[in-house]
Amino acid sequence: MEPRILGLHHVTAIAGNAQRNYDFYTRVMGLRFLKKTVNFDDPGTYHFYFGDETGSAGTILTFFPWDHVTPGRRGTGQATEIGYSVPAGSFDFWMKRFEANGITYNKPSEKFGEKYLTFLDPDGLKFELIASKTPDARTPWTTPEVGADVATRGFHTVTLTLASAAATAEILTDVFGYTLLEKHVNRSRYVTDTVPGAAFIDLVEAPGEARSATAGGSVHHIAFRVKDDEAELYIRKKLLDRGLQPTPQIDRDYFHSVYFREPGGVLFEIATENPGFTVDEPLAELGTHLMLPTKHEHLRPQLEKRLAPIG
Repeated sequence: MEPRILGLHHVTAIAGNAQRNYDFYTRVMGLRFLKKTVNFDDPGTYHFYFGDETGSAGTILTFFPWDHVTPGRRGTGQATEIGYSVPAGSFDFWMKRFEANGITYNKPSEKFGEKYLTFLDPDGLKFELIASKTPDARTPWTTPEVGADVATRGFHTVTLTLASAAATAEILTDVFGYTLLEKHVNRSRYVTDTVPGAAFIDLVEAPGEARSATAGGSVHHIAFRVKDDEAELYIRKKLLDRGLQPTPQIDRDYFHSVYFREPGGVLFEIATENPGFTVDEPLAELGTHLMLPTKHEHLRPQLEKRLAPIG
């Protein structure tokens, strides 16, 4: 069979203070801290990974935290909302939790027949908690404060805001194998049938909206999942055949990546399932050590002095 995109792999965003970012996602949201490493291109900056127990594709949220980053601006050419799947009936828990922690949120609303709750993280990154029409069978990571009856299951949807959606939609349908599921006013929902979770992309067409500015509280890129290197190179060839300019395959230690900017301006990544997060730490110890890319290992003494302790 032809290799296919298997929904979302991860979402990478930009944060401010590293400790605040760590505290919010591990304590308030109850995610597992999977990996403490550094930015490949800026090793003086942390790269944090959060997700479920093993770092399953479709649950992985990553951050580049820069202490003095300026705030970004949501707009066209950007992924503007990250949707997490949560159990039905969990919104009261989350609203009380957000109030207790000073988190900005809106009252629940509904779209495409699903209730959702919008909130902002401490840097202004926009999220939605979504009670899916179909119960999400993924096993959540839980903590003493965030139990299985309310915990996030992983991604549900990522929303892209675009000046024009047609060319982006063609990438989703013709290259990635998504299909148009529903449309309401200027929002179109696309879905892949290859996975039960992390399967939706929403395109919002907003021709009059200002262009985005990617900085603090912004999504840097979204990554789509493929099974292995062979599938990734197959998709890369399809992108080349369409006149796009994907990068060569890049080894990111925990997955292999190909990047390209889709026609609407959003940075897309294709990421493999292999080799996974236990390649350099045992499952029980994920996130407990500073793990450095091989090319930066020689910098360890300097980086351990420069990077603020986290935990």
